[in-house]
Amino acid sequence: MTSNAEPGPVSGKESVGVSGPTRSLWLGLLGLSSAVSCCALVLTGVVAVLLNGWTGVVSSSLGGLLVVVFFAISLLIGHFVGRNNPSGAVGLFVATYFVKVIGFAVVLFALGAPDWLHGRWFVIGAVVAVVTWQAAEIYGFSKARLQIFNDPEPDSDPKSNGEQH
Repeated sequence: MTSNAEPGPVSGKESVGVSGPTRSLWLGLLGLSSAVSCCALVLTGVVAVLLNGWTGVVSSSLGGLLVVVFFAISLLIGHFVGRNNPSGAVGLFVATYFVKVIGFAVVLFALGAPDWLHGRWFVIGAVVAVVTWQAAEIYGFSKARLQIFNDPEPDSDPKSNGEQH
């Protein structure tokens, strides 16, 4: 049987290979998202240093790195908890989210903003990190091989023809 699409190979009766589940979903997402966000922060830092000097680049880097740490904690929790208790990982994500928000808020309000911090570049760095991190996570999840169903192994006895005895 062939497709009605013009270009491309002719489809056949060959079986599709099995690739298996993704080995370490959370660590893979952590690496991908961190790399993408840090590259975006470097580009943001170039613009910041041109417009506001070193204060701009340090401020944008701190804002972005705060976001990277915030999101990295969640993926590390997913990695360590998700292996043993995948359904419990979601509840722990929610709990740690509130702990992180309150914890980071307490730290930011307790320390306050130093005089040298450029507020606009701090926010720009944080927004750049959030957007690029989320985009990388969505891309990573879309490429992940997650086993949804526990398919039974095919019967190795050729005489059985799938019939149960």
